[in-house]
Amino acid sequence: MQLEMRDTLNHSRLQTRLATFSEFGGESIVEVRNGVPHYINEFWTAGQRQGHRLHEVSYRACFKPQLPAFFIDLLTEPGDVVYDPFMGRGTTPIEANLKGRVAFGNDANPLSILLTEPRLNTPTLGQVRERLAEIPWKSFDDFEHDELLPFYHPDTLAMIEGLRSWMIERSNNNLLDNTDKWIRMVAINRLTGHSPGFFSVYTMPPNQAVSIETQVKINAKRNQSPTRREVPDIILKKSKSLLSQGGASTDSYKLLTKKSHETNEIPDASVSLTVTSPPFLDIVQYEADNWLRCWFAGIEVEKVGISSHKKVEDWQDFTHQTLRELVRITKPGGHIAYEVGEVRNKTVFLEEHVLEASSGLAIEPEAVMINQQDFTKTSNCWGVGNNAAGTNTNRIVIFRRT
Repeated sequence: MQLEMRDTLNHSRLQTRLATFSEFGGESIVEVRNGVPHYINEFWTAGQRQGHRLHEVSYRACFKPQLPAFFIDLLTEPGDVVYDPFMGRGTTPIEANLKGRVAFGNDANPLSILLTEPRLNTPTLGQVRERLAEIPWKSFDDFEHDELLPFYHPDTLAMIEGLRSWMIERSNNNLLDNTDKWIRMVAINRLTGHSPGFFSVYTMPPNQAVSIETQVKINAKRNQSPTRREVPDIILKKSKSLLSQGGASTDSYKLLTKKSHETNEIPDASVSLTVTSPPFLDIVQYEADNWLRCWFAGIEVEKVGISSHKKVEDWQDFTHQTLRELVRITKPGGHIAYEVGEVRNKTVFLEEHVLEASSGLAIEPEAVMINQQDFTKTSNCWGVGNNAAGTNTNRIVIFRRT
C-alpha cells in the first residue's frame, strides 16, 4: 500500500530524502512492511551522469558508484570513515576518497586490494609512460603457459608472462611503488575482453574470464585466432582514460584481506558509514570469474576463502556475523547500507533475511530502499531480459547504529 509518510512516521533525515526523492521521475512509493518503511523509486539511473573515470575497472557483480555516492553525500561529512567489508573492485573506498572521506575496505580476495589501492594514490600519466619505457619488454620473448594460447598471440603471451614475472619479483623484494601497482592493476583489467583494447582475442567481458576449453569453442564458433597486441600501448591507453578526470592522493586509508566478521584491525566505533553488497546466494562464482586475473597476480585462487552459501539459513547466519562486526566498528548514530537483491526467480528476497539477521544487535532498521532500474548490458548478454528473470532491482537495507 502507498502511504503519506509525513503523517504516519517521525521522519529522519534519511527517510525524508527517500520519501520526497523525485529527480528521475515521480516521488517515491512508500510502504510500511513489518514496521519498516520501504521506499520504491529510481534513485540512480543509466541516464544519470556517469561516475568518475577512476571507477572504470571491471569486476563481476559490482555496483555503480552512484549507490555509495548517494549515502556518502547524505549521511557523512568530509573526514568521516566510510567502509566496505566486501569491497570487490573498490567502488565504495574509491568514491569515499574522491569525496574527501577516509576510505576503509576489506575483501577475502587479495585481488581486491590490487585493484583498489592504486586508485587511491594514483601516478601521473607521465610517470606511467616513463615506467612503461623502463620495463624490459624486449627481453620478454618467450612463454611457458602455452595452454593460454587460445586467448593470446604468442608474442602477446610472452609480454604478459614477462610483465607478470617482473611484477612478482619486484613485489617479493618490496620494490613496488605506486606506479608499478598502477601498471599491474591496469594489466589485470586488460587481460581479457571483447575489443582490441584488451590483450586477448574476442572473449567474454573482462569481469567474466571463461575457461580455456570455453575459449577454444568461442574461437571455433567465430572462426578467430588471437592477433598480436602491444601490451604497453594498451596499458598506456587505458591509463589515459582512467586518469582523464584527474587522479587521487591520500595517506589515510585502510585495506584488509579478512573475513567480514574478523576485522580486528578496525577500531571500535570508528566508522561513520558502511556501504556494501555481500556475496548473494549461489549467484556468482568469483573463483571461476577471476582465475586468470589471480594467475597474473600470483594469487592461488583455490585458497581464496570467498563465502558462498546454498542455503538461505546459512546465508542469514553469515549476514548476522557480518552485521555483529559492523555494529562493533560503527559509531553510535552511524549507518550501514546493506545492498542485496532478488534471487531464485524472485522467490527469495534477501532484504527480509538481512532484517531477520539484525535481530538482537544494537542497530535499528531505518529504511529499505528499492531502486528500480533497467537491466545492464551484462545481464542481457547472459540472456536475461527486462522484468523477466534475475535481479532487476537494488534493494538496500539501511540500519542506524543505536
